[in-house]
Amino acid sequence: MSDAPPKALAVTGLKRAFVQGSRTLEVLRGVDLTVAEGEIVALLGPSGTGKSTLLQAVGLLESGFSGSIRLMGEEAAALDDAGRTRLRRDALGFVYQFHHLLPDFTAEENVVLPQIIRGAGQGAALERARALLTALGLGERLDHRPAQLSGGEQQRVAVARALANKPALVLADEPTGNLDEATADRVLGEFLRLVRGEGAAALVATHNERLAAKMDRVVRLHEGVLG
Repeated sequence: MSDAPPKALAVTGLKRAFVQGSRTLEVLRGVDLTVAEGEIVALLGPSGTGKSTLLQAVGLLESGFSGSIRLMGEEAAALDDAGRTRLRRDALGFVYQFHHLLPDFTAEENVVLPQIIRGAGQGAALERARALLTALGLGERLDHRPAQLSGGEQQRVAVARALANKPALVLADEPTGNLDEATADRVLGEFLRLVRGEGAAALVATHNERLAAKMDRVVRLHEGVLG
């Protein structure tokens, strides 16, 4: 038996099809993918190729998939709803194209809340939130609500929130897609630096070749399979 540590992510034979009237659309046609612990992988492809579908599967956010998804060595298909919720909460962090921050909460509170839900104490959650936000250049913006922050600042808060519970794997779906080029470069650079500093792995969906080149490895999704 191998003593090698489990991969952060191991996907084998993943398939997903959607029925549209009399037609069946095969979005994923047998995806095989591994992401090592601490590795940052770009999932590259134009819009409509199934990148978001793949991330939703890996994030345990939807049913209807066939194949194997293992997170930190744990097979998702073997878990019930409670087990999948626990694995999603403990092993994963999410960053989306739109920040999805809670509008009535401050930047600090948005990062504290997922920690409290997981069971962290108030003091430890506050300390963690402040450290992450300060590392992202938001130390002076802790008490600002999302409407008081720029687009780039809002996305930085979303990055801090994704890392709040120290996930093994961060899933990012076009995380800079709503930002101008200069801001996108800054936010992605801070995202990569912080993820690497935390020792987390990441799978980042993007259609931007230039941004993908900044990551450890690039995989391309084409016609439902990775090339």
